[in-house]
Amino acid sequence: MSTVAISRPVPGPAVTVASMPSPAITALDAAGLPYRLISHGAVGSLAEAAAVRGVAVPDVVKTIVVRRGADDHLFVLTPGDRVISWPKLRALLGVHRLSMPDAAGALAATGYERGTITPFGASTAWPVVADERLRGREITLGAGERGLAVAVDADAAIAALDATVADVTDPQPTR
Repeated sequence: MSTVAISRPVPGPAVTVASMPSPAITALDAAGLPYRLISHGAVGSLAEAAAVRGVAVPDVVKTIVVRRGADDHLFVLTPGDRVISWPKLRALLGVHRLSMPDAAGALAATGYERGTITPFGASTAWPVVADERLRGREITLGAGERGLAVAVDADAAIAALDATVADVTDPQPTR
């Protein structure tokens, strides 16, 4: 498996999905956010994604879609080695109930299939909550297509997304 990294914005054609510009790449370019595009092919796990991206597991950021209510969602960005702390997230949002939509619900809410979801270029600009452990790092995020990621400065991404930053995760449970 090979990894190709492309720094953008650079002159030339944008990454495309079915001959259309990728919404994620279009959104990153529109935000003026510097990034490296990483094309690495299919991966079977988060650890494998980290290896082919050349980063540590915590730097592979999971974008989780959370449902607050009917047609009310948000994105939660978590380091790869952590999971959402539901009590912390509920307290931050001042709600008693949260859930995760099924695959069809996530696609409907974001325009992206699970495993490709990113807040950049989503069909609806839902609010974003970023775990505080992301600050001060370079992170990788899905780029809206399988086998494609972007590496970005976390602080710049958090600012571009107008994300709320808080402690909303717990360590990944050991199996």
